[in-house]
Amino acid sequence: MNAFTDAEIEFLKSQGLGRIATVGADGMPHVIPVAVFYDPQTQALVIGSNAELASMAATKKFRDAQGQPKVAVVVDDRTPRFIEIRGEAETYTEGGEEIGDRLGAPFRFSPAWILIRPSRIVASGINGRPFDVAARDVP
Repeated sequence: MNAFTDAEIEFLKSQGLGRIATVGADGMPHVIPVAVFYDPQTQALVIGSNAELASMAATKKFRDAQGQPKVAVVVDDRTPRFIEIRGEAETYTEGGEEIGDRLGAPFRFSPAWILIRPSRIVASGINGRPFDVAARDVP
């Protein structure tokens, strides 16, 4: 069974931009826009950065995810639709170029990247009517 519904996968594929919330070593929250990709092989989210703009490994979000892997990602659009994914982040310092290519990213991934395995999914306006909220834990 897939962690995401077909409608949630289509929504994630249609957006590409989300926000990741992490917690720093000082206990303070941090939220930043990120490129978000659905990975059908792992049924998880991939966060990548453009290799020409920044090294993912040098970012606060990457360091935070290494130190405290519990994160949340929100992807939304201008209508009342959103999906929130809470889960565990896995940080990788290599292989980003290959995963970016495999997922069809419109830019070259930095070598470092983040994989987020969902443990809870909250969706609004995606699996039903506008403003219908559905939440579930992912085994």
